[in-house]
This record gives sequence, C-alpha cells and structure tokens, in this order.
Amino acid sequence: MQPVIALLTDFGLADGYVGVMKGVMLGIHSQTRFIDVTHAIEPQNVRQAAFTLLTTYRYFPHGTIFLVVVDPGVGSERRPLVASAGGYLFVAPDNGVLSYVLDEWDEATFIEPTEERFHLPEVSSTFHGRDIFAPLAANLAANVPLHALGFVITDPVRLPAPLLETSGERIIGEVLHIDHFGNVVTSIGTCRWAEGGGIALTPRFNRQPRAVTFDAATAEVQVAGQSLVGVRRTYAEAESGELVAIIGSSGFLEIAVNRGSAASRLGVNAGDRIEVRLQAWAEAPF
Repeated sequence: MQPVIALLTDFGLADGYVGVMKGVMLGIHSQTRFIDVTHAIEPQNVRQAAFTLLTTYRYFPHGTIFLVVVDPGVGSERRPLVASAGGYLFVAPDNGVLSYVLDEWDEATFIEPTEERFHLPEVSSTFHGRDIFAPLAANLAANVPLHALGFVITDPVRLPAPLLETSGERIIGEVLHIDHFGNVVTSIGTCRWAEGGGIALTPRFNRQPRAVTFDAATAEVQVAGQSLVGVRRTYAEAESGELVAIIGSSGFLEIAVNRGSAASRLGVNAGDRIEVRLQAWAEAPF
C-alpha cells in the first residue's frame, strides 16, 4: 500500500513551510501520499495540537506516519522523537505533543533519532520541520527500520493530564479546546450514551477506572456563571441562539450555541473550570 504521511502543524498556509516539507519528503520517497490533518493549530500551542491528534489519529489506516510539528523549542536542547504505538508511527519534537495519544497505549516504542544521515545535510536552527522531521518521516515511509534512526529512550516528555475529578455529586473538569465554530470542548470524557437516557463516563488521559453513569436529563452543567440543565443529543434540540450541553463527536462533553459561538457568548478560554452537578450517580463514582 502507498505510504501515508499525515501532517499536523501550526504553520498556516500563507507561507511555504508546509509545501517545502512535502517537497523534501517527495525527494526522499516519491510514492508518498500526504494528508493534511490541519495547519491551523494556534502558534506554539502544544496542548491544542496534542488534543487534535488524539481526536483524529484513529480514523487513519494502520501504518500511517503522523508528522506533527508544533515546536516552540526549535533550536534548543529539546530532542526530536519518533514513536510507534497502536499500529501508527509518529514523528515530532519531544515536547509533550504526543502525550495524549501515547497515554492510550500500554506498549509504545520511543526513539531519539540521532542518526544524522536521516536528516538533511544542512540543518537550520529555526526550521527542524523541514530539515529533521520531514526527512525522518519520509525515511520511515521508505521502510527504513525504526531502530535504524537512533536509540531507544523511555522518558519522553509528558504534558500534565487535563483536570478531571469528582467531589461528592460533582464532576469537575476544564475547557480543553475551542473549535472553529466556538464549541467549548471539555476534559469530561470519554462519554457515551447508555440505556435509559444515561451517560457513561470513562475517564480519558491514562486513567483506567471503570465507567460511571449519570442521568443526562438532570445533570446541571456550570461554566462561566451559566447553568445548563440537561445534556442533549444534538444541537438541533436547542433553539437557535440557545446554549446547549452535548456529547460531541469525539466523546467529550461540549458546550455549544445552536448556530452560534459558545466561546464568544461565555468568554471562556482553554483551562477554565467547568463543573457538572448531578442529582445522583447511577453507579458509584471513580
């Protein structure tokens, strides 16, 4: 099968950064197929990139090579990193951007790619995406063995886990991401609809307690001084312009405005606290 390299960066599309990386990779392995996950990550926002990767990578075929370049530490002592987990390969700076994905897998291999023959001959101190990461990804696409790139490490940088805890009849989380539509994605997930109108919550981010279930209709979501009673299944269950709590497509609790922006309405930012008050647990909390 034609190798696939999926790119995720904060480069935008106004400059030639993405294009030149693809050119470098084609020069190494001309049969590569490229998929652009996004190049609209907020500049230097490692956590946003980590979340975006988490919510997209499983929809790609096994064997996909993810080239993730959100690199505020470029030119510093931070290491490059190549990882293998879950049937996928990842090339990125070792700054925590792979944390959320790697936390999903008990078994993963981490390589510090020190073999300079797999870099470009001249390496800029400001564009490792072109000179180090793109060549590494292309060599993987050309079937260079993972261990040929460097040596195994066991201490990749990890981001702190997003807030998710319980206290009495409350679930406490934080705003994790705000999407293009202004939907406020929280750390309260993974959630799925259960029988009888319940929501089963299995904590994400390297947490492995059993799922707990709470009643969707009576749950009270509190954020930025607003209280929303009930979690809906679709945006359309709310009136146009109405705030609504839903379970989003990635399984996280979201706050949205039907045909509007919840982030603008509420004035919230990533990291802000969110709380769900419950009438009762259907099962004991984790």
